Amino acid sequence: MMGPRQVAQGALFYEFSIEEFVPKDHPMRGIDRFLDLTDVRPLLAPYYSANGRPSIDPELMIRMLLLGYCMGIRSERRLCEEVHVNLAYRWFCKLDLGDPVPDHSTFSKNCHGRFRESGLFRHLFETVLQRCMDEGLVGGHSFGVDASLIPANANQTRGVDSKEGLPRDLTSRAVDEYLETLDDVAFGAATKVVPKYISPADPAARWTGADGGAAYFAYSTNYMVDLENAVIVDVEPTAPIRPAEARAARDMIDRVHERFGMKPDKLVGDTGYGSAEMLGGLVEDRQIEPHIPVWDKSKRTDGTFSREDFAYDPVADNYTCPNGKVLQTYRRKFTKPRKPNGGKDGFIRYRASKHDCETCPLKPQCCPKDHGRRLMRSVHEAARDVARDIRKTDAYMTSFIERRKVEMLFAHLKQYIGLRMMRLRGPKGATEQFQLAATAQNLRKLAKLVPETAPT
Repeated sequence: MMGPRQVAQGALFYEFSIEEFVPKDHPMRGIDRFLDLTDVRPLLAPYYSANGRPSIDPELMIRMLLLGYCMGIRSERRLCEEVHVNLAYRWFCKLDLGDPVPDHSTFSKNCHGRFRESGLFRHLFETVLQRCMDEGLVGGHSFGVDASLIPANANQTRGVDSKEGLPRDLTSRAVDEYLETLDDVAFGAATKVVPKYISPADPAARWTGADGGAAYFAYSTNYMVDLENAVIVDVEPTAPIRPAEARAARDMIDRVHERFGMKPDKLVGDTGYGSAEMLGGLVEDRQIEPHIPVWDKSKRTDGTFSREDFAYDPVADNYTCPNGKVLQTYRRKFTKPRKPNGGKDGFIRYRASKHDCETCPLKPQCCPKDHGRRLMRSVHEAARDVARDIRKTDAYMTSFIERRKVEMLFAHLKQYIGLRMMRLRGPKGATEQFQLAATAQNLRKLAKLVPETAPT
């Protein structure tokens, strides 16, 4: 027997509870267990006026922002629409069925103003990280570091030639932030190499072809990850170039040590972090084992002897060539012995005697075009030797496999968080997006790994 036609009839009164309509296994229930916003209002209080009309609750806007990143909703306009119609989203944002949803323009005014000025996004990230530590998800012994390119929110075909420069009448928030970061080692001062093009829409985004394909404007998001459970312990935006990324790695290590008292026993990274300066900073300054391949260009491919064919004596501080002759930094006998120092490039020069090289039968294999053989040794060569020795161990192979956890976080960032392309412009916009995205990833990690306790 066919039932009667269903017709919606309005009722005068409803007994309705959103709590009952949100599934027990909904992702936002697990995330809500670990989201603590008790310090938000005291942090933002100095940035609100004591007079005027009451503002929208900042906790509501923060919950909506985190909801958008956790569920991969990039547009703030669409985020407001989803919160309006989705009961689970309303429950997470602490909105009742009849409560109004804030307008999307409210987010721009607050995020670009008081939220950024107060350091709220960094505070949220560190609060969630502290909760990860309290739950035992952070070991603090083995860190991994890597960077990933995120295309900028700029037209890739309308770049201005760097030789011409930006138009003088060009004004925007992104341009102001670009001028502020010209002396920042993470952006303008990271390298003396001038990019081929500059984007008028987002000048701080750098023209790069590091992916091996067609060049485009991009930022680089840098992750420092605890490899025990793949928890992000720090995040930093930089220009997509190796010196800036290596500097960001050292800054993140120092910041985690300063704020949380954690210093890893080892750091895992790829060859981009294997420069002499980076390895010296890890081994000599911070006493951290570098599980990193050494960035080495001393190997020759023309058939002549490479530097590794020469034996180094650390006591006498000299090299011995395959024919038994000595290469020294100084050949004069000084009254007061001089200690060789690296030049401006950080290298010490060792030279062979011209007389020894001219009569040497191995000269065609050593220095066929020069009067004498010269070698260069980095001031951080001892740290590079430590990294070379570690690479020969089984622990390095384990670290090589664990490094994939960092790469998986970047895949998760682009696939599930939805950060395949920048939505905001400028270094401050990149900082906001990367910190909120890392916070959302850690919250999802907490909800996945920490089981819910049974009610008593």
